[in-house]
Amino acid sequence: MGEVVSQDVLGPGYEAIELPMGRDAEGEVVATLVRHRRTEPSRRAVLYLHGFVDYFFQRHLADFYTGLGFDFYALDLRKYGRSLRPHQTPNYIESLTEYFAEIDAAVRIVRDEDEHGTLLLNGHSTGGLVAALYADRVRGRGLVDGVFLNSPFLDINEPWPMRKIGAGLARALRPRLPKAPLPAGLSDLYARSLHREHEGEWEFDLAWKPLLGFPVRAAWLDAVRRGQRRLHRGLAIDAPVLVMASARSVRPSRRAPDVTGADAILDVEHMARWAPRLGPHVTLVRIDGGLHDLVLSPEPVRGRVFDELARWTNGYLPPEAG
Repeated sequence: MGEVVSQDVLGPGYEAIELPMGRDAEGEVVATLVRHRRTEPSRRAVLYLHGFVDYFFQRHLADFYTGLGFDFYALDLRKYGRSLRPHQTPNYIESLTEYFAEIDAAVRIVRDEDEHGTLLLNGHSTGGLVAALYADRVRGRGLVDGVFLNSPFLDINEPWPMRKIGAGLARALRPRLPKAPLPAGLSDLYARSLHREHEGEWEFDLAWKPLLGFPVRAAWLDAVRRGQRRLHRGLAIDAPVLVMASARSVRPSRRAPDVTGADAILDVEHMARWAPRLGPHVTLVRIDGGLHDLVLSPEPVRGRVFDELARWTNGYLPPEAG
């Protein structure tokens, strides 16, 4: 496929594999697979999918998985992070199914080229929605052995009338003004609570994950709503699924800027409501004090997230595959 392999921006121990994805209306498209392997050979692997206004930067997540016996892979989807090109609209997509091409390419590398027999698919937020739809699409093919969804984007975090109005506006604009920005801007309070130059403890590239995010565009929101409606009708993922969410949500504002100890992006009750629609074998775990990206929660909450994930992984995934 003409993949280009180089040292990743995270430094030694991390490789970046550029995956050519052809062209779309904006020009050439690529995705980027980040690879971080254990010192000892492993037949188990995890593939991580990030959320909206995001990319892979969580070294400690990779370290957790390699310590658990997995080789770690993360996919920066087209027009995100490492894969964003100057001619492209950041984070833009017209159908979530477009991402399936790069996930297919990543799975081929993980399973065929790198010869892993067990694959865990880990998605966060919008990446959680994409991961669920992908796992449902490939059911019966033995490609995905488990699915971990970290605060998945299973519904719009607005009251029902606003969800209806927003979805209708996005659907109406998509045919002629697909890139029209919608009045649904993100607060910078959550991102500020994460970044070490503000109130957080994490380092990430503010060009790829800006504090104020990127505009929510009509076609993107319509694509998300179509994916969510598909999930609401019911998927049939044939692998064990772990859904993890914070115990509560909070709506940040300048008058109420405290976003600690809760999900400040999505409604966690939506996750609990729709999780049973993923498939026949779903585990739901609620994390008291968890942030939207649970693995970025402060200690000791972060430790509880990893303890729960390790317990589930050891219980439901094979230790090795032949």
